[in-house]
Amino acid sequence: MNTVLLDKAKHDRNRFNCGSDALNNYLKVMASQQAKKDNTRTFVLEDDINNAHIIGFYTLTMTPIDIKALPHKLQKKYQSSTSGGLIARLAVDKRYKGQGFGEWLLIDALQKLLTASDSVAFPVVIVDAKDGAKHFYQRYGFQTFQDAEHKLFITIADVRASLK
Repeated sequence: MNTVLLDKAKHDRNRFNCGSDALNNYLKVMASQQAKKDNTRTFVLEDDINNAHIIGFYTLTMTPIDIKALPHKLQKKYQSSTSGGLIARLAVDKRYKGQGFGEWLLIDALQKLLTASDSVAFPVVIVDAKDGAKHFYQRYGFQTFQDAEHKLFITIADVRASLK
């Protein structure tokens, strides 16, 4: 399995349905536009039988971080940091749910962000866990921000340690 950048000429975005209109519409309408503006990068996991079919996708970008929302110990450590990597969206088509693709996509996204952090340092990866996804991310070591119940983070140091 391999993720590739979304190619609107190749990938059937209209077939994709994860059950969330917001995520479906982002993939169909906004993902390519945001990539052209260098705001985000959307990666898709293609079905091995038909590469036009999208199993799932995630979108990466950078985001400002509020150091004061991190636990006190991390506030001191990262006091001069201003941004983190953001997994802005992550979704799996309903036809492929329950087969471990969500975990696979998350690990792939974290590997890409770890590689990016090795070149352009940032201390944390952030997700905004919507629609009950909070527990999914917590299983992989994400912690909640102090001021936002659905906003979670994991340090790059923890990502590095867990992916070795």
